[in-house]
This record gives sequence, structure tokens and C-alpha cells, in this order.
Amino acid sequence: MNPSYFDDFHVGQEFITKARTVTEADVVNFAALSWDTNQLHTDVEYAKKTIFGERIAHGMLGIVIHSGLSQMLGLMEGTILAFLEMTWKFHLPIKIGDTVHVVQRVKEMRETSQDDRGVVIFEKELMNQNAEIVQSGTTTVLLVRKRSKS
Repeated sequence: MNPSYFDDFHVGQEFITKARTVTEADVVNFAALSWDTNQLHTDVEYAKKTIFGERIAHGMLGIVIHSGLSQMLGLMEGTILAFLEMTWKFHLPIKIGDTVHVVQRVKEMRETSQDDRGVVIFEKELMNQNAEIVQSGTTTVLLVRKRSKS
């Protein structure tokens, strides 16, 4: 897909990413990278006794996976100037073996005082293989404009 400029988007536009299965290796590697070795993610016996009954992925790992899946769309390759803001909610656990994908919609667009850029807010849902929303939120980015406002 060719990169998109601010001018190429419109409110309501929807994009769906590829799906990705969350593996035990993902959880183990994320624990090592982040130093978050909470037993809920790393200890099978401990996790069996929790409300989840099994180990679950780190919530932050879901954010990272969402980011990678969204980036793979190639929408803003070479046109993104800055990642400005993120709001995020955690609805359901992501379990080892879950296959997730992102549905993202253009929620809002704003021009800036500089005519070579604009702000786009995406509404996002990280969904599992059962079409359940496991995480959701918004991301706000600053994009290059293709055409000047004047």
C-alpha cells in the first residue's frame, strides 16, 4: 500500500490489519525485555490459581502488538511526523494462543497552524479470534499534507 498523507484520509475511513497469534515466546521475550516478570505472565502454577486460570500476556504487550500490526498497513510510511498521544483501555485478557488483529477508524482530523501538516486521530480496537475487543483506544498522529491549505 502506498503511504497516505493527511489529505488522503477522511473521517469514518476504516482499516483492518493482518492477524497475529500471540505465542509463549512473545510473552517470555516481552518479560525479559521489559523486566516485567509478574507471576501472572511467567509462572504456570501461580497463574492457574488466578481468575484467569492460566498465564496471560502483558497488557503492554497488547499495545506493542497493536502498534506493529498497525504499522504493517504501511499507511503512514514516510508521511508520519510524530506520534502525539495515546489513550488505551484493557477489556479482556490476551491469552497465549489468541490470534489478534486491529480495526482502526479515522475518528477526527484537524488542520494545524502550519499548512504542511495535519493531525489525525484513529479509534482502534484490538480484537481476538472470537471478535471480542480485548483492548481499545485512540492514537493521535501528525502527518505531512500533500497539498498546502492555500
